[in-house]
Amino acid sequence: MTVPAVSVVIPAYNEGQRLPRFVEALTRVFLERPAAPVEFIVVDDGSTAGHTEQQRASVEAAQARFVSAGAPHQFTYVTAPRNQGKGSAIRLGWRHASAGVTWLAFLDADGAICAEEFHRLVELATSPASANLDVLAGSRILMAGRRVVRNLHRHLQGRIFATLTDANFKLHFYDTQCGVKFMRADLLRPLLDVLQEQRWLLDVELLVLLKRRGARFLEVPIDWEDFGGSKVVPGLDAARMFWGLLKLRRRLERVALPGPREALPSGSPRARQ
Repeated sequence: MTVPAVSVVIPAYNEGQRLPRFVEALTRVFLERPAAPVEFIVVDDGSTAGHTEQQRASVEAAQARFVSAGAPHQFTYVTAPRNQGKGSAIRLGWRHASAGVTWLAFLDADGAICAEEFHRLVELATSPASANLDVLAGSRILMAGRRVVRNLHRHLQGRIFATLTDANFKLHFYDTQCGVKFMRADLLRPLLDVLQEQRWLLDVELLVLLKRRGARFLEVPIDWEDFGGSKVVPGLDAARMFWGLLKLRRRLERVALPGPREALPSGSPRARQ
């Protein structure tokens, strides 16, 4: 079996309507366009029976298409024992990733980041130009040549969150919460027992701990479209964001990391189209 270059976890909770369309699009794009081998791991985060049936069927159909075409890619379905949140599902998926994989990644199941965009990021991550990168993170920043469709409320909420995050952790990221990230597996795997965030703060926890290990970041503007139905808890306001980040900061101050890398001259991420 071909060792995948990228193992990407797609956490799914009651995504029986959206996930099959997205899985079909990913399958089509990766069959039509050359790419380094990718392992897609869909993690069912305690979905109800009807959604589970639809999600699993779409993954099995995609895997059958890959096998029939002799493609180097693969789809796998993993079931969590109960609903615990996006962060927990992603960590579970990473523990099922193939040995020897170069990149561990995650991708939201809603299709806001389309299959073509994910393919573009896979090409970037596996190209010689990214040899000196440890973290490749999508960013919903509107730049020339990019398309971001997002309602005003979510945009403003995102900017408040970004401000609070930078005040607490000095990550200097424009968009910590964008739903696609790639991390070097050799850098991330030693942290799997350290990561604890079960829901939406996993992104921040990851970036903070990877920065402490001297990770080299690149934040990449992407196309993104809000299709509604976000799993973000309704009414998540600035106060709840603040307290969540404050608790995370206090916990991470006590965390000892395994084998930190040599610090970089600059810990700030770069941006590139």
